[in-house]
Amino acid sequence: MIERNVYIDNIDVDEAINRYLSSLSLNLESEKISVLDSVGRITSRAVFANYCSPTYPASAMDGIFIFSEKIKSATETTPVYLKESDFRYVNTGNPLDLKSGNCVVMIEELIELENGEFKVIKNTKPWQHIRPIGEDIIAGDMLIKSNHKIAPQDLGALITGGIKEIEVYKKPQVAIVPTGDEVIDIFKEEFKERSVIDCNSYIFSAQIKEWGGVPEIKDRLKDDPIEMKKRLDELSKEYDIVIINAGSSAGSKDYTKHIISELGEVVVHGVAIKPGKPTILGKINEKPVIGIPGYPVSAYLAMDIFLKPLLENMTKLSSETKYIEGKLGKNINSSLKHKELVRVTIHKGENGYIAMPLSRGAGITTSLSKADGILEIPRAVEGLGAGEIVKVRLLKPIKEIDDNLISIGSHDVVMDLIGDSIKLCSTHVGSLGGILAIKQENAHIAPIHMLDEESGVYNISFIKKYFPNQEMLLIKGVRRVQGIMVQKGNPLQIKNIKDIFSQKVRFVNRQRGSGTRILLDYFLKKEEIDSEEIVGYDYELSTHLDVAMAIKNGTADVGLGIMEAAKIADLDFISISEEEYDFLVNPKIKNSDKINGFIEFLKSDFFKRKISELDGYSLKKPGEIIRIEK
Repeated sequence: MIERNVYIDNIDVDEAINRYLSSLSLNLESEKISVLDSVGRITSRAVFANYCSPTYPASAMDGIFIFSEKIKSATETTPVYLKESDFRYVNTGNPLDLKSGNCVVMIEELIELENGEFKVIKNTKPWQHIRPIGEDIIAGDMLIKSNHKIAPQDLGALITGGIKEIEVYKKPQVAIVPTGDEVIDIFKEEFKERSVIDCNSYIFSAQIKEWGGVPEIKDRLKDDPIEMKKRLDELSKEYDIVIINAGSSAGSKDYTKHIISELGEVVVHGVAIKPGKPTILGKINEKPVIGIPGYPVSAYLAMDIFLKPLLENMTKLSSETKYIEGKLGKNINSSLKHKELVRVTIHKGENGYIAMPLSRGAGITTSLSKADGILEIPRAVEGLGAGEIVKVRLLKPIKEIDDNLISIGSHDVVMDLIGDSIKLCSTHVGSLGGILAIKQENAHIAPIHMLDEESGVYNISFIKKYFPNQEMLLIKGVRRVQGIMVQKGNPLQIKNIKDIFSQKVRFVNRQRGSGTRILLDYFLKKEEIDSEEIVGYDYELSTHLDVAMAIKNGTADVGLGIMEAAKIADLDFISISEEEYDFLVNPKIKNSDKINGFIEFLKSDFFKRKISELDGYSLKKPGEIIRIEK
């Protein structure tokens, strides 16, 4: 004979959840689905682009395509006059033949004269208003990291990058089992007096769908312990989770606890919460089986408290918050004519949240997939200043934002590797930008690689310069090879830095303040080469992969970068230097769990193995802490 329930424990809620989750062996299975069906699902592995975007050099404006040298001297006082044969009209998005021009003049800046000629009163720099191949996405870029909830705006980056199928975690199959002789389902049977309408099953179903599961409401079980035992045994083998509604308390027909106990294990029965105290947390055939109280309010709250974290563990989903207030990290200019929606990342700082604007270019679809939220600038507001308190609509769960380690500084493919393994938000602004972000307390760590021209030592002197009265910490990272990237086969026979100058090749540079730019200037100074004599010295891109793709696609002949970027773009590479790529730490969080976890990852065998798979990298005491005295 199966006994009815006897009353009940009174366990702390957090203890009950932890005890239950730790008792379960949850196997996270994945499946491959169409990217068109992927919104709301969680990636089980990182997703990398198959194609570049754009796939051809494209006009970024309506205007004329021309060589910049023809209008180099154009000013309001010394206009340049053109004939229609001197240029070609182009529209936004048109493909460009780089043999017939190297810049686009906006149509608004072209003045047509009565004699049929055209006047230009403003010069345009080489490559201005031209979208290079791979400006938005480069084949091989990580579009979406693992354990990421795919949002509608992510589809732009995924589809543009050529992704048709994507691996995601499977949705748990959840059986909902109503019980009780007095319960009726008005969608299946006629209402009758002295019956209880089953609304709980449909509430559960909606909750489970919202939390990432696939619910199925089963036929009601009568208060027959023999039949209940048989049916629960079958359902636990068929489904990932079984929810039993009612029968969890201590009434004369509440058999749930003893049935679970006979078939498996009751981990918790009775929780210190009101309403919802009689909740049962158990397992049958190693599958989670939860007994939920019958009263609707108790049932709803118990599902939220106990099933939701279980599904989050099985699906990697987490709850979201709609809005958050924070401090704007830098100035934003805006037109008075429009209400503007600015994509932002959100960082949790020492004194609240910091909203950092992302790229606002209309063609940069990846800025949406990287965004944590949307900041609205109302019409008739000319802009917002750094430090202003702003309200941001969230695109991602606040917990995901809070847990992120914030990195602002130099770019390296290693940051993608790290970001796929720990919770990291990484922004690439160059080494100097990273140092300033630490100084302004806008980041937790700053990846830097800055060579002191006098001593030949990396990073130390720059840290002392910008933090003269502080003890700072530098975490050792990786050693990497920098060199000259050239087109496959090295058709121009570039061998060293001198050849960049002597052959007058087209160079592509990194942005000011980047460690690679500092390294270039060091070699130019050493070889006594004037940077103004380098064709393309002022043509700046933000990452090593951007530079590599500019060379691969003929926008430039040569540029400095890391070996791994050359490999990804299938370029030839001439090694010139090994450098130290390290991490400056915000001193206010030097002992935090985030920093300790980051150091632990750098020291891990997994990280060492991943680095060994990359070309041009080596390790020497990764994770070692260097103290830089005042």
